[in-house]
Amino acid sequence: MYLWLLILLSTASYADIGAISELKGNGEIRRENTTDSLLAELALDIFSNDDVRTGNGRIAIRFIDDTEIRLTEHSKVIIDSFVYDSDRSKSELALSFIRGTGRFLSSKTKRKIPNENVKIRTNSATIGIRGTSFSVSSEPDTGRDLIILLPNEDGTSSGQITVTTMAGTVVLTEAFQATVVTVAEQMPTRPVILSGLTLDFIDNLLIINPPEETERAVEEQNARADNILDVDLLENDLDTDYLEEDELENIDRLDIDLLSIDFLVDLLDVIETNINKQAEVNVLEGVEIEGITPPFDPTTQTFTFVEGSVLTIFRQVENTVDLQIDKDSAFNISILSAGQEINATINGGGEGEIFINQSN
Repeated sequence: MYLWLLILLSTASYADIGAISELKGNGEIRRENTTDSLLAELALDIFSNDDVRTGNGRIAIRFIDDTEIRLTEHSKVIIDSFVYDSDRSKSELALSFIRGTGRFLSSKTKRKIPNENVKIRTNSATIGIRGTSFSVSSEPDTGRDLIILLPNEDGTSSGQITVTTMAGTVVLTEAFQATVVTVAEQMPTRPVILSGLTLDFIDNLLIINPPEETERAVEEQNARADNILDVDLLENDLDTDYLEEDELENIDRLDIDLLSIDFLVDLLDVIETNINKQAEVNVLEGVEIEGITPPFDPTTQTFTFVEGSVLTIFRQVENTVDLQIDKDSAFNISILSAGQEINATINGGGEGEIFINQSN
């Protein structure tokens, strides 16, 4: 009789709290008090204290209150605790994002765990939620975290989140508003709205384990007076005459090297590069180009070159873009390819506009 009671108590302590709802590629679950890893499978039950990891794959987990987390490749999250009680005030959820990129989608049902009982931790910060959707990108070796408040499907803000370190708190309230946390002892950077992002881009994001060079770059960043997210995008150097700058070396179509394409894009580097070059104008064969860097831009993965009177913008990653325009024309160019948005201004832009929208 007593043995039966002990078995019941043991079983209850390991009650499943959710399941893998989506799976693409491979991943594994490392379970408490076991030495073997479980291969991720669709509908596999998830328990408190599970260590969920992705390799070359993606995993979505739906908890029993309909809260969901989505992990991209090479990510890791630990489910610190999950308690679901008929008395919702006693329910709680605690997660730790360790590395890679994860997206958190709060439940929209009446069964959801109260926001004040949900605790999200990163390497250097704690995130407080108020019925919202956000993404976390974490670099475990540097401790740097990027937190982005994501929009609803109609583009409106999905709520708000607080990001807190030992030094203070910032609040994100607008769609695609972001902050970066470098170390727990420093304030998160001031919130800034990131342009050129879409939900598809976030969902297709890859964060790879950073090399030692990235650690040094973060140290240099901390030493600079202006953090990358403190750059004033409205500030222009009015005293610079870009037409007097040395022109860039031109290439032609035969110089395109598709082996230089990097299919693993680190969003932290993309954001830093894009912010720093928002107001940068390059001159190529007499053509003023803003937004992308000729002849090859490693961030947008584009080749730009002039042949005769024709300016060509070429990109071949998920899809192919081969845009040819008169080099003396003026256009604002917007390219949306597999979730990545690329914006360029040619010769000041004027009223001419070109839109290219490519699906995955």
